[in-house]
Amino acid sequence: MKSLLFVFMLFFQFITNSAPQADIVDELAVHFKNGNSKEIAKNFSSSIELLIIDQEDVYSKAQSEQILKDFFSKNTPSKIAIIHRLNSNPNYRYGIFSLQTKTLKYRVTVTLMRQKTTNVFLITELRIEKD
Repeated sequence: MKSLLFVFMLFFQFITNSAPQADIVDELAVHFKNGNSKEIAKNFSSSIELLIIDQEDVYSKAQSEQILKDFFSKNTPSKIAIIHRLNSNPNYRYGIFSLQTKTLKYRVTVTLMRQKTTNVFLITELRIEKD
């Protein structure tokens, strides 16, 4: 009986550890579609290379969130599509989205790096350009 319980627990642990995590690119697509700068900013690194239309620089996490919030207030998203994703590298993620707003269409490019200390992917570069 004890060996059966041990096998069951071992099997359960294997199933739990091998369960796929939600893809960060999919999560970000939802947040961009909703225009949710706060949720997107939760995935920002401490400093981000940010390009929004013609404004490009390296900003802090808080500054980047504010700039993104301002973008969404002027450009309400209506539709998003994932154009391309790269998730074959265990330390790097990359996503390209097509973001339709009420007035214009934008190309959104997101670069994420896995943080060694937390093992979490954080956005290091975000580009929003007219399509």
